[in-house]
Parts: sequence; structure tokens; C-alpha cells
Amino acid sequence: MGIEREENMFKTLAIEPLTKEAFAPFGDVIESEGRDYFMINNGSTRRYHRLAEVQTDQQGEGIISIFRANPLEYPLHIRMLERHPFGSQAFIPLFGNEYLLVVAPAGTDQVDPATVRAFRATGRQGVNYHKGVWHHPVLTLTENDEFLVVDRSGPGNNCDEYYFDDSVHLELKLD
Repeated sequence: MGIEREENMFKTLAIEPLTKEAFAPFGDVIESEGRDYFMINNGSTRRYHRLAEVQTDQQGEGIISIFRANPLEYPLHIRMLERHPFGSQAFIPLFGNEYLLVVAPAGTDQVDPATVRAFRATGRQGVNYHKGVWHHPVLTLTENDEFLVVDRSGPGNNCDEYYFDDSVHLELKLD
């Protein structure tokens, strides 16, 4: 069962600023800006509590990793997206560098190219992709950038990949 199209699709993705509201259909924005907090450690520390939740199935467990990534070449032809059906996946930048996100809604086994969106995150924003949300692998803009990653480990294949057919051309250009 394929996506019905009248003709080939060519779309340049507009890169939107990453905001809590715009990203809500795909997951959580992890940042302290504009968020509630309470004081801990004898008043020396603000705790921005529960900014995101780790989602796992009953067989999985939450794990913490570090990903080191390099930039891809732009303009970038988006050929595939991936999803994690058994758990969420959070990325928190460690070096404070901007990075990009390309996402599409969860809920289907195929990705409608018309629903794909792109965001630019500041180096002070992390994201938590909700379980099943389609997303491009990490898109750093800086050599040897690092991200703290919180996701699921456990039995089963927790990474599905969707490849667009040749009639779809989604392009990501830097401003």
C-alpha cells in the first residue's frame, strides 16, 4: 500500500524555530527558558522538574548514552526517517551548539511527505521524540558535536526505517 500521488513531489522544508507549542505533536522540548521550577539544595539550585518523560514498553528500560556526530552536506536530500516503536528518544546537546530536526507524525507505518517538518534548536534546547514519532537521525551543524541521549534498551527491534520513493524530493537548505 503506497502513498497515492498525482505527480512527483518536490518540497524545500522551511526550518522553523523550535518551540514547545510547535513541537508538541512530535514530543517535548527540554529547556529551562520560560519553565516552572522550585528551589533545592538549600536554595542554591533551581530544579526544572519533569520536562519530559522516558517512554518504554514493559520489556524495556531507560538508558543514557552519548552520541558524537558530524554535519552532513547541505542542501540535504531527506531520503529516510526512522522511528522507535517501543520507547521515546531524547537528545540533549552537550556543547551548546545549534542543530536541526526533521520530523513527521507518529501513528502510521508510512510517512506522508506533506507532513514532514524541520526545526532549528538552540544549543540550550533538547528534545524528546515521543514513541513512534518519525524523525531523521541526528543533524548536527558542528564537527564532533555531542548529545546526551536517553532512550530504551531491551528486546525487539526498536528502530524502524522508512525510505521515500524516488518521486519524493524533500530538501533541507540552511539559511
